[in-house]
Amino acid sequence: MSKVNMLALLSVLALPTIAEAKPPLREVKEIDNELYYIAIANEISEYCPSISGRRLKAIGVLWGLKSKANKLGYSDNEIRAYVDSDAEKDRMRAKGEAYLAQHGVTYENPNSFCTLGRAEIERNSAVGVYLRAN
Repeated sequence: MSKVNMLALLSVLALPTIAEAKPPLREVKEIDNELYYIAIANEISEYCPSISGRRLKAIGVLWGLKSKANKLGYSDNEIRAYVDSDAEKDRMRAKGEAYLAQHGVTYENPNSFCTLGRAEIERNSAVGVYLRAN
């Protein structure tokens, strides 16, 4: 077999592998965004004593996200690596802190978490669905 034919054959055989390449989980918006909403809700519930997190709802959604990631072809090890990654935690924290600051929340003023939390609950927003006023 000539080198050209061999190269062509190898290229064709490699196509399924190229087509199956998965983006990093951080780029799968239906997973990354939902984790972000849960993280924001958790931060609000941690700093505002009059708002609690809907933890069972969040846990159910997290299991659903894991299942969705598995169906998209991600292994449990890939999912765990994404969730445990210090770089991803830092990215999510920076994104969350920017969101909080954009909405006037400061760590020096715990009541600002309550104000945002009540607004999110009232709007039944993507964050608000994970919160409950006590």
